[in-house]
Amino acid sequence: MQIDPRDNVEVDLQTGHKIALKDISEGENIIKYGFPIGHATQNISKGESVHTHNLKTNLMNAVEYSYSPTVPTAFDCYGSRSFMGYIREDGSVGIRNDVWIINTVGCVNKIAQRLAQATGAESFPHPFGCSQLGDDMHNTQKVLKGMVNHPNAGGILVLGLGCENNNMEEFCRVLGRVNPDRVKFLNAQDSHNELVEGAKIIEQLQLYADTFNRTEVPVSKLKVGLKCGGSDGFSGITANPLVGRFSDRLIACGGSSVLTEVPEMFGAETLLMERCQNREVFDKTVKLINNFKEYFLRHGQVIYENPSPGNKSGGITTLEEKSLGCVQKGGRATVVDVLDIGDIITKNGLNLLNGPGNDIVAITNLMSAGVQLILFTTGRGTPVGAPVPTVKIASNDRLFENKPNWMDFNAGSLLENKSMDEMAEKLFDYVIRVANGEQTKNEINGYKEISIFKDGIIL
Repeated sequence: MQIDPRDNVEVDLQTGHKIALKDISEGENIIKYGFPIGHATQNISKGESVHTHNLKTNLMNAVEYSYSPTVPTAFDCYGSRSFMGYIREDGSVGIRNDVWIINTVGCVNKIAQRLAQATGAESFPHPFGCSQLGDDMHNTQKVLKGMVNHPNAGGILVLGLGCENNNMEEFCRVLGRVNPDRVKFLNAQDSHNELVEGAKIIEQLQLYADTFNRTEVPVSKLKVGLKCGGSDGFSGITANPLVGRFSDRLIACGGSSVLTEVPEMFGAETLLMERCQNREVFDKTVKLINNFKEYFLRHGQVIYENPSPGNKSGGITTLEEKSLGCVQKGGRATVVDVLDIGDIITKNGLNLLNGPGNDIVAITNLMSAGVQLILFTTGRGTPVGAPVPTVKIASNDRLFENKPNWMDFNAGSLLENKSMDEMAEKLFDYVIRVANGEQTKNEINGYKEISIFKDGIIL
């Protein structure tokens, strides 16, 4: 409980919520992380709680930005680091060697599930691939293409129905050339018994996958996705900056990281724009931000309606506050590229990826871009996981201790006596262990799913 200095009335202040450190006048900006997170809607006295009842966003619609580059902070690599990965024939490196069943259409979800249960392969249901038009269909095809080409999969069965919009012939036009030993195809309508035939194909794919063995490769081959789920007041103090420090160290070693959730860049986007490698990357970042704002407006939604009920309960009031914490996952490295949904990482360094903040859509986009694992910070907790290892990083001790079957790493130690550098090295070591084969909680529990971004109509 916080004592209100005006009249000794007790203020019910939950863990992770904010109090004013000085008197704040109505209309004055409220500062957190050194930047405005909105303005006061009434006079606020020192010691008073600050939340939705007296704080409002400053966000507006599309904004004109100017390119004012800064010199990024330089970090050193943690010595000569390596991990044991699976080197694929195209030179990409996986950290798992699974057989995946990729559906061209949602109609065969249950067939894929039955095949997975019978063979040990993995399936990832989704409702799309038919009755889609334009960009929606193209997004579906690009995301599925990213899955087919993902290096964590040693073998792929592409499973279709036969009459869908995203039929095998259409999908193969997008997919392009593949290794027929690694990628095989089956249309359920063309098979007398798709379960029997599918099981035989998966057996062949498993034999092919078994020809790969773990080989030592430099950590520069590692590509890591950066994501935050439901946040609390500690997320921007512990888990997110910790992941940012990890990202900086990985990039210093020649690796790559990918930051997504465009709406959770709103209000903090200039911090990323200042670190763009050149004018071209800056222009792509401006387009990324303003296009997503236009997407909100096109659907009649206000651009600042983020923090979710869970975020607000955890102490996050405005989208700027959420964003200023969120972008810390990107550390201080140079932004080298901006990717659209379905694009593949081609440049080492910090990449920005188009897409919403929705947890399952975001981790799907990251996986499709080619990351071998995802660092997923949260102050609220969630079991959700991607087809790739999804490391859940708790922002506080209470969450880590309360949900041991969900959480993999505790950033809450930063609130005690642990330094950022000490914890970053510990996280780096843990990521290497995951890359070497140690299973994350989402893998142990089988929590692996996908959700493909949709904007248009369905026939």
